[in-house]
Amino acid sequence: MKLFQDKQVRYFCCFLISFLFILLGSGAWLFSHQIDSAKEMLFVRENTMISVLLEQGVSEEVIAAAITNTESGESGADYLSKTGRTGNTAANALPEFSEFRKEAGRHIVSAAAWLSVLLTGGVFIFLWKRDRLYQKAEGIMQQYIAGDFTSHLSQSSEGTIYQMFSSMDELATILQARGESQQKEKDILKSTISDISHQLKTPLAALTMYQEIIAEEPENPNTVKEFSAKMGVSLKRIKQLIEAMLKITRLDAGGIMFEKQKNSVYEVVSHGINELKLRAEQENKEIILEGDRDQTVSCDLEWTGEAIGNIVKNALDHTDSGGNVQIIWAQSPAMVRIQIKDNGSGILPEDIHHIFKRFYRSKKSLDTQGVGLGLPLAKAIVEGQKGVISVKSELGEGTTFTISFLTDS
Repeated sequence: MKLFQDKQVRYFCCFLISFLFILLGSGAWLFSHQIDSAKEMLFVRENTMISVLLEQGVSEEVIAAAITNTESGESGADYLSKTGRTGNTAANALPEFSEFRKEAGRHIVSAAAWLSVLLTGGVFIFLWKRDRLYQKAEGIMQQYIAGDFTSHLSQSSEGTIYQMFSSMDELATILQARGESQQKEKDILKSTISDISHQLKTPLAALTMYQEIIAEEPENPNTVKEFSAKMGVSLKRIKQLIEAMLKITRLDAGGIMFEKQKNSVYEVVSHGINELKLRAEQENKEIILEGDRDQTVSCDLEWTGEAIGNIVKNALDHTDSGGNVQIIWAQSPAMVRIQIKDNGSGILPEDIHHIFKRFYRSKKSLDTQGVGLGLPLAKAIVEGQKGVISVKSELGEGTTFTISFLTDS
């Protein structure tokens, strides 16, 4: 039984069993002691009677017959009745029995008092230890209520109450994790709002300026056309910024469940670069795909395609006209690797450790399009699927991004 797995309960049960043995032993001792007292009282009574009879000249044979005879007669009962000794005679009227009763009563009361003290002491100690355990548990639970999860309920013993403590401690851990998660979400939301607010200042200021210029020269079609186009670029930048930040925020907060399944690597890559092919043609750049079209990878098609598209877009941003972007995939015994290589300007050594930071733009990238969120978003998507993303670059020769997924993931 789970009840007896509790150490304190086991100790208390052992005490009760020991008390039962003591009670039985005390009863046996008291019974034996009373038998001895009765024998002594009988011996004294017979000694007194024999002494009196001998002094009266009664023969020893008659006395012997009297004390050894086990049969009672009516004559003896009549004689005792004449002396006032019957079955209804009060105990106080029988001096020998009265003394025996007093002595027996003293022994019984003493034994009962001693056993009561022992039983009360054992029960008190058990309840006292239990009360201390409850008070300690209550104190820790009050800490949990106050949001302090540094202490833990006792789980050093087995038993029903300790199993309950373990469940309560587990519940406290869940509440702590939930509280930390909620705080993390609040921090992420606060950081996101701050980032968006900061990043929107520049395009909004530009929009305000463009609108003022158009308002001042409404009759100049060239001016209206030029700054309307610039307003379109700023609005597109704002849209990209908000969409990217919302996606990163959802990823950071764990609000996106990736639907991983077996997909053709070629299909994933094609999905990611579909909207970039036209841009590459317009900029006289080439996107080259190399790999086994039957090769598969376990990933979320939509999100992984977006991650690859962001990296390819970054490669196009830093590749001159006539350049190319190669997407090569292959499988090793443990990994499926997708490499995205360009022969563009490369990354400065002091920038390569910062390219996955939000809104980070190197000095060389200030004149290129983008808001500095494509690579951080790609990293969040890949790592959210237990993948790994890395980068190598040589200044003036190009950059290689490598995305790796476990073959059994």
